[in-house]
Amino acid sequence: MKDKPFLEVRNIYLSFGGIMAIAGVSFHVNRGEIFSIIGPNGAGKTSILNTISGIYPPEKGAIFYNGEEITRLPVHQRPQHGVVRTFQNLELFKGMTVLDNLMLSRHIYMKYGLPSAILWFGKAQREEVAHRQRVEDVLDFLQLTHIRKKHVFELSYGLQKRVELARALCLEPKLLLLDEPMAGMNSEETEDMARYVIDLNEEMGITVILIEHDMKVVMDLSSRVVAIDFGEKICEGLPKEVAANPRVLSAYLGEEKWL
Repeated sequence: MKDKPFLEVRNIYLSFGGIMAIAGVSFHVNRGEIFSIIGPNGAGKTSILNTISGIYPPEKGAIFYNGEEITRLPVHQRPQHGVVRTFQNLELFKGMTVLDNLMLSRHIYMKYGLPSAILWFGKAQREEVAHRQRVEDVLDFLQLTHIRKKHVFELSYGLQKRVELARALCLEPKLLLLDEPMAGMNSEETEDMARYVIDLNEEMGITVILIEHDMKVVMDLSSRVVAIDFGEKICEGLPKEVAANPRVLSAYLGEEKWL
């Protein structure tokens, strides 16, 4: 019997003030894939990620994750189920250190109460040590150990993007949603980030949904790709198939250029 998809998006719709952001999009993601969503600016890619992460529940349609429907699951509960995302616009606490930003992301796993935290003994102390070790492992994985005591605002944009990824990994994702993780990076930083995405997928077994405008990155990293334009799905398949699809070329180049 064929395994069910790890994530299944079924005919979802989402609109804002009469503007249709997502119009009946369906696709599935298999466990262990790097699955990319591509399309021109304003196509609805981030809106799709927002429905999967729970920021905007779809008006119609359903989302199934690991065999269970999560369409109406509250956004704050999704990381507890392993659905974690990064943001295109960095959402870090820039006045805090890298280490503190990452330790904050462990809050969903902290079980000790206020008295233990105030007095700093017993369970609170043991949990803090365990969480710190997890954070240090992530820092080492992403080669950020040397800047863990630096404030985020002191870092270059490329390093801040890597800290954003580190914070997501500290939540122990099973499904990681990456919203343009290479945006604004130079070629060297892009290559580094691409390598980290491959490593977390292969070494940690994390399934990835990637939104990215750099088509070389998409072609190199992706198992499969879905193309979106004006909120509608126009093509889905292997990277080379999608890249050669006339409707995809038209969406990126414009109808007149394509003709």
